[in-house]
This record gives sequence, C-alpha cells and structure tokens, in this order.
Amino acid sequence: MIAVGAVGLGLLIGLTLGALGGGGSVLTVPALVYVIGQDAQTATTSSLFIVGISALVGALGHARSGRVRWGVGVAFGVVGIAASYAGTALNRLVDPHVLLLAFAVVVLAAATGMLGNTAKRADRPATERQRVHAGSKPAGAPPAAGDGPRGTSSASAPETSRSGRRWSAAQASKVLAAALLLGFMTGFFGVGGGFVIVPALVLALRMPMAEAVATSLLIIALNSTSSLVARAASADFDWSVIVPFTLAAMAGALAGKKVADRLSGTTLTRAFAALLIAVAVYTATSSIVGLAGG
Repeated sequence: MIAVGAVGLGLLIGLTLGALGGGGSVLTVPALVYVIGQDAQTATTSSLFIVGISALVGALGHARSGRVRWGVGVAFGVVGIAASYAGTALNRLVDPHVLLLAFAVVVLAAATGMLGNTAKRADRPATERQRVHAGSKPAGAPPAAGDGPRGTSSASAPETSRSGRRWSAAQASKVLAAALLLGFMTGFFGVGGGFVIVPALVLALRMPMAEAVATSLLIIALNSTSSLVARAASADFDWSVIVPFTLAAMAGALAGKKVADRLSGTTLTRAFAALLIAVAVYTATSSIVGLAGG
C-alpha cells in the first residue's frame, strides 16, 4: 500500500517539476511525512534523492531541445555546495516540528511567488505578449541573454552567442546570493528550490523562461547531489519508499516536459499554488500542535 501511495505522489511531483522547473519538490517532504509516515529528517533525506534524480531526468529531456544553459547551471550549483553542507549540518540539530514549521513558511513563499509571477504576466498588455510570443521585443526592451545579433531566439541561437555576454557586477551578485540561498535550502529542507532559481535566472540574467526552467532542473540535481553526499555517512534511506517514488517522479518529469511544450503554464501554476497554500496551512497547523503538545 505504501508503494502505491509513493507511485501516485511521485507522478504528481515529477509532473509539476518537469512542467514548471520547480515547485513540485516542495510537496515531497510533507508527502513523505504525512502520507508515507517518515520522520522529518528521514523525509528530507529521501526528498533529496527523489528530487535530484527526477530533476536530472527532466533536465536531460529539456536538453534535447537545446534549452539547458550548462555553464550557468554548473556555476550556480558549484557556488551552492558549501551552503548546502551548512544547511545539512543545521538540519540535524533542529527539532522536527520546528523544521516542518519553517518548511511551511517556505512552501507558502513558493506559492506566493508563483501567484505573483502569473499576475505580472497577466498584467502585461496583450500586444506586448503577442510580440514576445512571436519573438520580437517591445521598443526599448533590453536584449535577453542569449539573443543573437538579429534578435533570434535563444533556442535557435548558437551557443557561442549565448555564452559570450559578460555578467555585470549586479547580475553576478544576484546570482551569487540566489545560489547560496538555494544551496542552504536544499541542505536544510531537502527541496530543490526551483521557485528561487527560475526568478533569479529570468530577472538577474534576463534568461528566457523556457531556458530558466530547463537550467533550474540541472541546478536542482547538482545541489541535491552535494547535499546527499554530506548526509551519506549518517543518513537513513528507506529504499522501499524511495525507489518507487523516484521511478514515478522520473516518469512524471518527462511527462511534465511535454505539458510545458503544449500548454500555457498560467492555469497550471495557479492551481498548483493553491495546492501549496493548502499544504502549507496543514503543515504549519500540525507542527504548532506538535510543539504545543511537546
């Protein structure tokens, strides 16, 4: 019965991870705790394995379309390694109820960020959305990272034109801060943090959304791996849960890539944000009750 539940949850989380480039992983820990019955520390460790493998599979699926910015992804991941070790060390010291209460705050922040992004896209004038969808830019708009010399889309531009731009000091500082925050969150909460990565890549590096989603999956895989290495000596791996959960999440991540190719993400993002809010409220309530009873 546990394996069946793990498969269903894995499919849901993989689907959202592949379609949105993040967000799905924040469901993994509460699913493992409240549905499967793992304790908080074991759940965060299991989540790292499940999310890391699923994100890698999703990234490889996007790579076939030329969307992954490998240089940016590796740089982002390497910067976050030290922070992920710090997050892992702190995870072992925190009371499980406190950990889950803090996790609920992160889930709520993820949902708020998702809703904010969809609202901003909805507020853009229709003519501007049509121009951007067609590959043109509104007057005065700065070139997106990776645009060719004649405004070609980054998906079709050669890799040399995409990687030839130097980051400004402001861009580099934003990427550094986001990478450190993400690394810490991955180690502490066992989540990928795509809801942090995608806005950072879009806003700081002006990366097109499709590339930001794909590159975020690579970064999630790298950060999850470093956090798992930090826990390897003392971690408790329940393979009877992890294996079916991971296989289902991998399948869901590939399916999510197809959803991202065919459907607008606005409705999906809003529905998923509503689900995250419900999960955050339940997790916070359960944690507060546990702290009061303890």
